[in-house]
Amino acid sequence: MRCYAPLVLLTLGIISGCGTHRKISYLDENGIVPSLAPSFNDSVPEIDKHIQKRDTIKVNDLDGNEVIIMKAIKDENGEMVATDVLSAATITAKFRNVAERHGKIDIAFLVTIPQSMQDSRWQIRISPLMKIFEDYHKLEPVIITGNNFRKTQMKGYAFYDKFLSSIITDPSLMVHQTQLDHFIERTLPELYKFKNDTTMVDSPEALMSSPWGVTQKEALEHFSKNVLRRHNDRKKREIQRKFDRYVKVPIISDGIRLDTVITSQNGDFIYEYVQTINTQPELRKVEITLSGGIYEQDTKVWDIPKSDPLPFYISSISSLTDDNVRYLTRTVSRRVEANTESNIDFRSGDFRIDSSLGNNLEEISRIRHTLASLIQNQEYDVDSIIVQASCSPEGRFSSNRTLSQRRSESVSSFFENFIRSQRDSLNEELSRMVTLDKEFTQDQGYDNQIKFISRSYPENWDDLSKLVRIDSIITSSQKEDYFETLQVSDPDKREKILSTKEYYKHVTDNLYPKLRTVQFRFFLHRKGMVQDFIETTVVDSVYMSGVQAIRDRNYETAISILRPYRDFNTAIAYSCLDYNASAIDVLNDLDRKDDKSEYMLAILHSRIGNVEKAVQHFLNACSMNPAMVYRGNLDPEISALIKLYDLHLYDSDDEFNY
Repeated sequence: MRCYAPLVLLTLGIISGCGTHRKISYLDENGIVPSLAPSFNDSVPEIDKHIQKRDTIKVNDLDGNEVIIMKAIKDENGEMVATDVLSAATITAKFRNVAERHGKIDIAFLVTIPQSMQDSRWQIRISPLMKIFEDYHKLEPVIITGNNFRKTQMKGYAFYDKFLSSIITDPSLMVHQTQLDHFIERTLPELYKFKNDTTMVDSPEALMSSPWGVTQKEALEHFSKNVLRRHNDRKKREIQRKFDRYVKVPIISDGIRLDTVITSQNGDFIYEYVQTINTQPELRKVEITLSGGIYEQDTKVWDIPKSDPLPFYISSISSLTDDNVRYLTRTVSRRVEANTESNIDFRSGDFRIDSSLGNNLEEISRIRHTLASLIQNQEYDVDSIIVQASCSPEGRFSSNRTLSQRRSESVSSFFENFIRSQRDSLNEELSRMVTLDKEFTQDQGYDNQIKFISRSYPENWDDLSKLVRIDSIITSSQKEDYFETLQVSDPDKREKILSTKEYYKHVTDNLYPKLRTVQFRFFLHRKGMVQDFIETTVVDSVYMSGVQAIRDRNYETAISILRPYRDFNTAIAYSCLDYNASAIDVLNDLDRKDDKSEYMLAILHSRIGNVEKAVQHFLNACSMNPAMVYRGNLDPEISALIKLYDLHLYDSDDEFNY
């Protein structure tokens, strides 16, 4: 019998293969593939939870006339009669409108495996692919496993488990224990006494070898079952190979959306797949496609053709945002002041500028750049520049007063020459432009005279105190001593007392150089402006940043910015985070009553269960703007009302009918 077993198995394999080939050919010829369709099982909990379903509802049109809304059909006489006919249970659609709420959307679709695709020997692996903008994202696969396929999987795991159980894990089983015990009893009697005793031994080394020099380790190796050990070690090395041999198709639980076993093929298999994603600015559409394959054991027997994309069009309340620019009235002054400070270093007792000293070259370059930009500024003219130089406290106060004044005058003269050269260069450039373009005139040259005013600040004790206060080298007690010394009114006596302190060298080396500063104050006026003050309008950049936050789906930021404005966009931000009562309060306080505000009120009242008000506001919005009829199908709160009361607002001639 044993010699015929391979032949029997081969025959069964051929028969099975023929059956698979015929079935795959049938699927190919008839175009049978998994189908992809949008799921329409979503609902609006607020409506289901807060109201009792009714056939009729009373509302008013914009002229105040009472209108009765009811589910109705025309009878054989052409009269409208109420009806409770249910809509079809199965809906076939090529796209789906989904609503964004809380910055997220749920993409829900149905994956249907036809009955004719199912086979007990097969495993069907479906891989959904999501397209967002131009990027593709793999979603978790769906696996449908036939009953016999799973039995084969489990049989493989059983063989593998049996192999694992044959591996010896107890080291004592690898030793001829009885023979080892006899040897220890004869040659190591002292050790043998401790066989069943857990008492600690002070000198275990004495017990480890026999009188003939045989150690316990050597004895253990001698009595080991070496053949069994080698065989066991070989099994350990073959664990992965045995797994691959027995378990052809592993059962994977991680990264799988669904892995279910179909025990009988008596109908189509339908799975609702829901994927929640975060919305992004400008995201209007998401597409889903399906692909996959059919597997028999570890062999793919058919590539499932890629499906046509199923588009989901995203509707967001943020799309109702009012994009009108908001302006502020601002008072503009003709005169403007700007300040900057430079640490131009001077040699002790000297007032001349030395560009090679310290960081002077860098500081001079920075001030030159500032002056050049002011001269060429198209909005302002420079009237005057106050230059104030200061000295450190060493030396006599009277000498420092003279020195600081001369330093201020030196700096003023230095940069006045620079401005003169800049003015000449600018006029020369404009002169060349006159020769190339006759529209330029000579009086367009830069002739604004800038006045330099030199001032001095003899000894900069104020900044010295600030530096001492934050200095990390001077101790707390030394700082207290410094501020006590500061109480001396005469600056010369004060500096003399300070020079006796132990921290004085640190002050002169590290703090005094920072006091030799030159401060520039620029006084400018706006070109062409005569009045001292005028009122002008400017864009409210803070408000517009709140509007942009709505577009970017950053609703919490939008609320924090727009809350003080309490306008339509504030209500939009509130509603996007389900702050429905706050949004209604804002909208009710507004003077505007347009289609967007009415539509927003319809959504908000639908959420909190005020269905009559919701329908009233929706019909008002549609009367003001018939396009809102189509918009209503995009938002679940409104589409629920449409389904609940069968609100068909267009007649057979496609005319709006309220």
